[in-house]
Amino acid sequence: MRALALLFALCLCSLPGVADAQPVSRPVEPSAAVSPGPQRADNIEAELVPLSQWAAPGSTVVVAVRQTIAPGWHTYWRNPGDSGGPTTIDWRLPAGVKAGEIVWPLPSRQRLMSLVNYGYSGEVYLPVPIEVPASARPGTVLPLTADVLFLVCSDQMCVPVQMSLRLDLPIREGAPPLDRDHGAALEAVLAAAPRPAGIAARATLEGGVLTLSATGGPLAAALAEGEPTQAVFYPFDGGVIDHAAAQSGQTGPEGLSLSLVPGGELKSTGLDGPISGVLATDVGAWEITANAGPILTGTTGGRTLAGEVEPSTPNRTGLVLILQSAVFALLGGLILNLMPCVFPILAMKAAALAASAHQPREARRDGLLFLAGVLVSFLVLAVLLLILRAGGEAIGWGFQLQSPPVIAGLALLMLAVGLNLSGVFHMGAGLQGAGAGPLSRLPGGTGAFFTGVLAVVVAAPCTAPFMAAALGAALVMPWPAALLVFLMLGLGLGLPYLAVSLSPGLLRRLPRPGRWMERLKGLLAFPMYGAALWLVWVFSRQTGAEALALFLAAALMLAFGLWLTGVNQMRRNEGGTAVVSAVAATVALVVALAFAGLAAGRPAEPETAPEAGPLAAAPWSTETVRAAQAQGRPVLVNFTADWCVTCKINERAALSSPRVAEALQAANAVYLVGDWTRRDDAVTRELERHGRSGVPLYLLYPAGGGEPRILPQLLTEGVVAEALQTARTPDPAS
Repeated sequence: MRALALLFALCLCSLPGVADAQPVSRPVEPSAAVSPGPQRADNIEAELVPLSQWAAPGSTVVVAVRQTIAPGWHTYWRNPGDSGGPTTIDWRLPAGVKAGEIVWPLPSRQRLMSLVNYGYSGEVYLPVPIEVPASARPGTVLPLTADVLFLVCSDQMCVPVQMSLRLDLPIREGAPPLDRDHGAALEAVLAAAPRPAGIAARATLEGGVLTLSATGGPLAAALAEGEPTQAVFYPFDGGVIDHAAAQSGQTGPEGLSLSLVPGGELKSTGLDGPISGVLATDVGAWEITANAGPILTGTTGGRTLAGEVEPSTPNRTGLVLILQSAVFALLGGLILNLMPCVFPILAMKAAALAASAHQPREARRDGLLFLAGVLVSFLVLAVLLLILRAGGEAIGWGFQLQSPPVIAGLALLMLAVGLNLSGVFHMGAGLQGAGAGPLSRLPGGTGAFFTGVLAVVVAAPCTAPFMAAALGAALVMPWPAALLVFLMLGLGLGLPYLAVSLSPGLLRRLPRPGRWMERLKGLLAFPMYGAALWLVWVFSRQTGAEALALFLAAALMLAFGLWLTGVNQMRRNEGGTAVVSAVAATVALVVALAFAGLAAGRPAEPETAPEAGPLAAAPWSTETVRAAQAQGRPVLVNFTADWCVTCKINERAALSSPRVAEALQAANAVYLVGDWTRRDDAVTRELERHGRSGVPLYLLYPAGGGEPRILPQLLTEGVVAEALQTARTPDPAS
């Protein structure tokens, strides 16, 4: 039967035109005109697509050959298996531009009678890194041309398809955003593509059985959680294994092993060198190189592994991803009500509910208008964020608190709200009912709407559980889907308040208005003062001593101006006039704004060493991470910001723990801090690389190298200490 199958495959290759599939590239005249956009054949459509919207001078961009393969047809991986041929790319590039190797996604095993091939079907991206020279001029276009040869096969025949593809990539300064059409899908392909991960491997040929054993790297963490359950090996070269033979495997306490049938070439020459390929499991796929030697200890004696692993197909922002992100956003918005940075706003919401508790019509109005304020604010912030990102700005969620002028304005606003609650002056007193008293309740619908606005502005720095994943996905979605996610987040934030305001039963349980409301209102002023003090501290961290002195002068003049405003209101209520106090109040407020502007405009002082708890910390950079991993040391990275309350709570509760300090020392780990208090494009890009759009983010790189483990957003000392212990697991092969 196997001979018949081989004869069948040879017959396919003898069909007219199939023999032309052997060359990896074909010479193309330099003057040949190639039009940008997709090229089509009977069984395949292909085009060049970028990861980002433009390229910056001196950067490396990723461009992919996107294939849309007709149903029933397939193309091939770098090792096609028992038959077929890989896709080849011959680049024609401007001077100074260099193309790297194809980043091959994990293939599927394709069976034809007794043969097994490795290839792709449906939609496929083959990414290639492109080095752009520093001499590239912004405002120009970089023409990229690729002559691509596909061998497109079905169960009955193979057809070689030659296409010349072109992409005109704009050159611009600044960090580029993802391409709107293909960026998210291509990013998912790159994230899932097999890469080296510090896994030690050995190849042992005994008794006609090739045993591949592997340990260390990400396998250690997976085995600790009872995974993986499937594993298969894809060799880079043909003749190493019998591709069609079953692969059996087992786990051990420290790794796994696979029993393979050696290929014809290996049988004839023996195991005289290393074997390279991809070890694919149901928890990840990694490139490995197995040197000849005895089976690694700790890789046998455990569970039996299944031998079929199919690649995960990236969902190109489909309906499932949109719905999933919307649900996560709703849950994140609900949990956001419990996050520390929203506590001051809860005080305002409680006061508003108490004021209208026994007036159901006004309560319903306030609830709906509060929700409207939340939704409108989220919509405005989302649109601004997406516009800035489309324009090339590297920003993330909470970006408004990276600006000292915004921080200064919010601090003064919090101070003004606190003084209003303390009775220094009154907002909306003329609109309140006669005889009810100016302090009997807060302003009506307008106040409810702007309370919702303020809730969003202050709550935005928090990243609640579920919220991070939703926002990370939203920022690479098409605009309509992204706006839906942001609106669902706002709905989650405003829903509890709306539910109470629309429930007569809950409202009737609240006490009736009275003098207690005046005392409650005064008490609720103190969370506002606390929020103002916190923002002043953040402002001082972003600027410096001179700017802080100017800002404190602005706060003093604001308080004086609002006190004069209150005096003027009292005199008017008594039927008198207060021209002098009104003029003085206006002057004081203008001076306050002038001082605030001067303070916010002061240049920032040079940054000092990061302060993120008592742990000895160094500033984060990708170079520092790589250097530490090269020394065999684990790396704990804390992406934080001074305006992120959740970050500070984690640092005080977990990262300041003596147990964590001991675990860090025992693991010989490096502790790095990525400070996002001020705008930092490098930190923003690293957050995006891990699917986040805001802080906190905690990464733990293992000692053996490889990709980091993402720790929970709400830390405990036990979580950090146990993770550090796992990360320091030694490499048995060393």
